[in-house]
Amino acid sequence: MAETESSPTRIVLWVIVAAATLTVMAGAILGPVVPQIQSALGVSDTAAGLIITTHGGVIVLASPFVGALIDRIGPRQPFIGGLAIYGLGGGAGLLVDSYLPLLASRVVLGVGTAAVYTSITVLLYQLYAGQEMERALGFRSSANSAGAAVWPLVGGAAGTVTWNLPFAVYLIALPLGALALLTIPEPAATSTASDDSEPSSAAATTLRGRLAATAAVVGARPQLLFVYLLYFTANTLLYVVVVFYPQFLDGVGVDSSAAISLYLAANGAAGGVTAVAYDRLRKRVSRLTLVGVAVGLWAIGFAGVSAVTTAVGALLPVVLFGAGIGLVFPSAFAWVEQFAPSAKQGQFSAYLASVGYTGQFLAPVLFGPLVPGLGVAGVFAVGAAVAAVGVVVVIATSRSTDRHL
Repeated sequence: MAETESSPTRIVLWVIVAAATLTVMAGAILGPVVPQIQSALGVSDTAAGLIITTHGGVIVLASPFVGALIDRIGPRQPFIGGLAIYGLGGGAGLLVDSYLPLLASRVVLGVGTAAVYTSITVLLYQLYAGQEMERALGFRSSANSAGAAVWPLVGGAAGTVTWNLPFAVYLIALPLGALALLTIPEPAATSTASDDSEPSSAAATTLRGRLAATAAVVGARPQLLFVYLLYFTANTLLYVVVVFYPQFLDGVGVDSSAAISLYLAANGAAGGVTAVAYDRLRKRVSRLTLVGVAVGLWAIGFAGVSAVTTAVGALLPVVLFGAGIGLVFPSAFAWVEQFAPSAKQGQFSAYLASVGYTGQFLAPVLFGPLVPGLGVAGVFAVGAAVAAVGVVVVIATSRSTDRHL
């Protein structure tokens, strides 16, 4: 979409970028204190783990509804409201001292995160255009990577005081929401004209009608399937790193939580660097080329895990993987803007959030059963094979549809 008459001010972008780090913080900040939560509340490993994962499941379910709301009223109000819900839901953990109320607060947090995540995407689509949009999407992905690197360190430090102090950090969303209220402009209304590929009858308001309308859009724009599959795979492999790389590091003598967090921070930092450079790289090559390079980096990094025997050598695989993530995430967001109908950007951006968080949730389910037979290094060998298949898919796609992607 074209920009408004006056380009958004610098503070607008930085408010949006700051909010982007919160979508990562939702789960990352509590990772270091899960054992303390388990001990303080007297719950099982599985129950304590749900404190980390519940919000992700809620995001998967809530995002399509949030997307539909954004398409009706625009992204500004859901963004500001989402920040308020996020702050209250996340910050509630500072006050509760029993398991079920804490779990309920994580459900509220998930709703707020879903609203913030998809609203950010549509705000960037509607406030920026062309190269400026590419740049803004790169900053958004860089912020996600920075959040993945920094927030676990903040959570670990706060957890040294008391188990529930990390929940206070969620309250930062409240002043950020107030700042957004003052600075984020109302984007120009998107066209609500019906798309030729969507049914225009009243039946489209039913669940079956909405599903048929979505299927019609995807059928007319099959590139969206490629984008969703790419984003699902990227998030699945990302959480393969998050879940299984600490186990691998233990085998090369890295076993303290502080040291492990540095490797995960290096993964995030590498993604931040490539995401910041994304718009400049796009001036030279296509998005599909960048994605091909990224998937190739994943294949090399994961394949190299089996050859790692030292703590220093273990740094390279996560750096290569993170560098690839920094290229894939902004490409996926930009493609959705390119292919989704202008009046349905919220809906199709929300699907991207849903498939991404589904991939994160399924990573241990899909790869965990491989550990007993193949070992942790074998998990990454399978991940390398998945990435290698991705390279083949990208090459085949480039030969047939490069003019579209």
